[in-house]
Amino acid sequence: MTASGTDTTFDREAAVEAPPEPIVATTSLPPVPDVFPFERERAADRSFGRRFLRDLGRGVVAVVLLHLFVVQISVVRGSSMQPSLVDGDRLIVDRIAYSMVDVDRYDVVVMRNPRDTSVDYVKRVVGLPGERISLQRGRLFVDGEEVETPIDLIRDSTSMPEIIVPDGHFFVLGDNRPVSCDSREFGLVQHELIKGKVRVRFWPLTRLALF
Repeated sequence: MTASGTDTTFDREAAVEAPPEPIVATTSLPPVPDVFPFERERAADRSFGRRFLRDLGRGVVAVVLLHLFVVQISVVRGSSMQPSLVDGDRLIVDRIAYSMVDVDRYDVVVMRNPRDTSVDYVKRVVGLPGERISLQRGRLFVDGEEVETPIDLIRDSTSMPEIIVPDGHFFVLGDNRPVSCDSREFGLVQHELIKGKVRVRFWPLTRLALF
């Protein structure tokens, strides 16, 4: 049918209404307030304190074990090792060195007094096992040859007849020969009496030195 002379075409597809868009419900809640901030801070402090005490304890144990089995801190008393060591010098002593290497000539060692093993001495090794040692007016002879000591000494005029150092023993002297109590007085020193090798003079800092 026509009206006013104009054709009308019915568009069935256009007449189909699109379904409504689904409504998505969104809920935006406000953040939950932190009602226990101080509790958490205290818990963090306690955790840090426990870790600190644990690490401190481990450090103390390590230092104690180090001191007992590896190194020893010794304080020089007296003047028998002047000028190398003076009264009050602090030393680091390597307690395991001689379990791995041999005692060598001119090593400075901490040792027990052969006559009183409750007393420690610090001396310099000058005679090794198997050597013939003698002193002639303060000069050291090893196997009949004079040995020039490569260190500063306070010399004296002591003479001593030749002796043979047996296995496992050492002849020691102090660097301050006139006042030193050493192998000239108490005899040879057994290896078992040597507690360790002096590695460092660390105090006072003005006298810091390696040995």
